[in-house]
Amino acid sequence: MTVFVRFAPSPTGFIHIGNLRTALFNWLFAAREGGRFLLRFDDTDAERSRAEYAEAIVEDLAWIGIRPHVTLRQSDRVGLYDTSADRLRDRGLLYPCYETPDELDRRRKRLMGRGLPPVYGRDALKLSEDDRRRLEEEGRRPHWRFLLPNFEADPLQPRRTIVEWDDLVRGSQSVDLASLSDPVLVREDGSYLYTLPSVVDDGELGITHVIRGDDHVTNTGVQIALFEALGFVPPRFGHHNLLTTVSGEGLSKRSGSLSLRTLRAEGYEPMAVASLAIEVGMSGSIEALPSLDALAARLDLSAVSQSAAKFDPAELDRLSAELVHAKPHGEVAAALRGFGVPEAESEAFWRAVAGNCARVADAAAWAGIVYGAPSPAVDLAEEDRAFVRDALDRLPEGPFDRDTWKTWTNRLKAETGRKGRALFMPLRQALTGLDHGPEMSELLPLIGRERTLARRP
Repeated sequence: MTVFVRFAPSPTGFIHIGNLRTALFNWLFAAREGGRFLLRFDDTDAERSRAEYAEAIVEDLAWIGIRPHVTLRQSDRVGLYDTSADRLRDRGLLYPCYETPDELDRRRKRLMGRGLPPVYGRDALKLSEDDRRRLEEEGRRPHWRFLLPNFEADPLQPRRTIVEWDDLVRGSQSVDLASLSDPVLVREDGSYLYTLPSVVDDGELGITHVIRGDDHVTNTGVQIALFEALGFVPPRFGHHNLLTTVSGEGLSKRSGSLSLRTLRAEGYEPMAVASLAIEVGMSGSIEALPSLDALAARLDLSAVSQSAAKFDPAELDRLSAELVHAKPHGEVAAALRGFGVPEAESEAFWRAVAGNCARVADAAAWAGIVYGAPSPAVDLAEEDRAFVRDALDRLPEGPFDRDTWKTWTNRLKAETGRKGRALFMPLRQALTGLDHGPEMSELLPLIGRERTLARRP
C-alpha cells in the first residue's frame, strides 16, 4: 500500500503556523514512508473562498519546501458529492429536517436544563409526507442529516454503539455514536458542509492516512460511519495537538500575525518555522533542523503531547538566528549583492557579520555601516572624542588586514595608557555608530583606511 495523505485548507485567508503544523505532519509522514501528498482546497464556501488565497497557500507551502504531488479543488467535484448524497437518500440514510436554528437551540437548552445530553432526537423522522409538504408550503426548506448507525431496528431507539480506531498519535480511541447528534451534511440552500465532501474525496481518491488537529477527534466516529455507509474503507487517523499563543489563545487566519506570509515577509528562515511547527509540543528539545528530510527523521507521532502546544515567538527568533549563523556564503551571496556588498569582499563580509544577524536581511544594516557613512548612535564624551581623533592620527599605513586592529590598538594602549573598554569602545562607536557588533578585526579591513579616516568625530 502506497501512503497517500492530504492537507485540506479552506482558501478563506492566509494559512498560519498552526495550519502548517498539520500540513507538515502529513508531508513528513508521507516523505518518510515514500508516499504522496495531496493539496485539496475545501472551497465549497463560494462566498468566502478566494483564488488569491489559494495561490498564496501554494506559495507559502513552497517557501517551506512542500510541493504537492496532486492538487484539486472541491468546487470542481460537486457532481461527485451530489451522487453520493443521492445514494444516501435512496437508502434512507440522509433525511430531511425542517427545524430552524432557533428551534434547535431551544430544544438543546431544554435538554440541558433537564440534565440530558443535547442530542438531536430525530424528530424529523416522525414527520409524515403531509407534514413535510405543509412545512415546505410555509416556505421552509430542509437541511439533511446523516442517520448514524446507532440503533437495531428503530432509529428512534438509539443504543450504545462504539466506534473504535487506533489513532496514530493518541493510541486506542473510541466514540459512542449514541452520544452524538446525526450530523447535518447538506444545508437548506443545497450546499455541503465539510463532512460529506471530505469523506467522498478521501474515499474516491484512496487517502490512506488522515493526520489532523485533535479538534476533530469526535468527528472521526461520524466520519468512519459515513465512509462505511458509502462503501469506502476508512483511512487511518491521527490527531495531533493544536498550537496556541503563549497566553493560551487559539490561532486564527483572521489574526494574521503568525501567518506564513507575515513570517516570510519578516525574514524568518523557513526551516526555523518548520522546525518549531513540528517540534513544539513533542518530547525532546526544540532544535533548528537544516532540512525537511532531517525533520522527517525527527518526527515521532507517538511522542506528540495530548495537551495544547504553546507557540513562543522567542523560540522562532532563536531558531532562525541559529540557522542564519550557520549559513554558508553561497546561500546568501545574491542577497548581499542586493545590499550593496562588493562581490570581491562578499565572503569576508558575511564571515564578519553572520554571527550578528538573526535574519539574512539584518546584513543590510551592516552593509550600510561598513560601506556607508553611519551616524554615531551614541554621542562621545569630549574626552573620548579627543582620544578617537588622536587614534586616527596614529592609524597604521598601508592596506588593512585582519591584524590591523590588533596592531593599532596595541600601539594605542602603549602610547596612551588606555585599556579595556576605555580603549575599544570609543573606537567602535566612532567607526560603526554602535556599542556592539562583529569583531572589529573583521570589520576594519572591510571599512578600509579611507572610510575609517572619514569617520573622524
